[in-house]
Amino acid sequence: MRLAVAQIITGADVAANLELIREYATRAKAAGAELVVFPEAAMRAFGNSLADIAEPLDGPWAEAVRGLARELNIAVVVGMFTPGAGGRVRNTLLVTGPGVDTSYDKIHLFDAFGFAESDSVDAGTSPVTFELNGTVFGLSTCYDVRFPALFTANARAGAQVNIVCASWGAGEGKAEQWDLLVRARAVDSTTFVVACGQGNPASVGLPTTGTAPTGIGRSAVISPLGAVMVALGEMPELAVVDIDPSVVEEVRGKLPVLANARDL
Repeated sequence: MRLAVAQIITGADVAANLELIREYATRAKAAGAELVVFPEAAMRAFGNSLADIAEPLDGPWAEAVRGLARELNIAVVVGMFTPGAGGRVRNTLLVTGPGVDTSYDKIHLFDAFGFAESDSVDAGTSPVTFELNGTVFGLSTCYDVRFPALFTANARAGAQVNIVCASWGAGEGKAEQWDLLVRARAVDSTTFVVACGQGNPASVGLPTTGTAPTGIGRSAVISPLGAVMVALGEMPELAVVDIDPSVVEEVRGKLPVLANARDL
């Protein structure tokens, strides 16, 4: 299966962000990708108001993404915001394309490093997997990557690939932690990990203020044994990679960590 990782940098303008998604999805399709993964907060970047742009999964922004996926005949994973409880929003991944239409609400909220995502975001409760052309994918968002149980739960539900959509916060040691975590989650779950983050706004001269996690780049694709197959820098970039899901069964025969795990 050929996948594309669209490391973009979004801003406050949801219409402009949608056009950016169109541009990168078009390029991914031209490169032969069956699936293109976009970052968390692709609808609107963190550091901007969210409640005023949140909309249901059948709202106009999501419908525009569906229309794009149909037009290009490509599956799209993209971060958006949907209405939550108590005036908050849900940090949602929309998955849409040929034969698939589902969503995942971020379970683990980023209340760390001086940022309180739970002030404005309502947490999801359930893992989500989906199937595309015979391959099963699990979904996760940013801070979720620090919680191995989600990745192993997805694997036990059949996932051969775990997707991580992120807008990672900058700071001392954060880049190194990201690199370590995406590789560790691949080995924990013996799945491929496709980790797509927002690019670093500073890399294109955009100012950043406050503690909002606006991205550091470093998107990656990791093998089920932790090998780095793709590693991007900080700037916007589209990467295309071929993966063989049948490798997962072979790896699990050699390294049966899921089968060997004990309920402690």
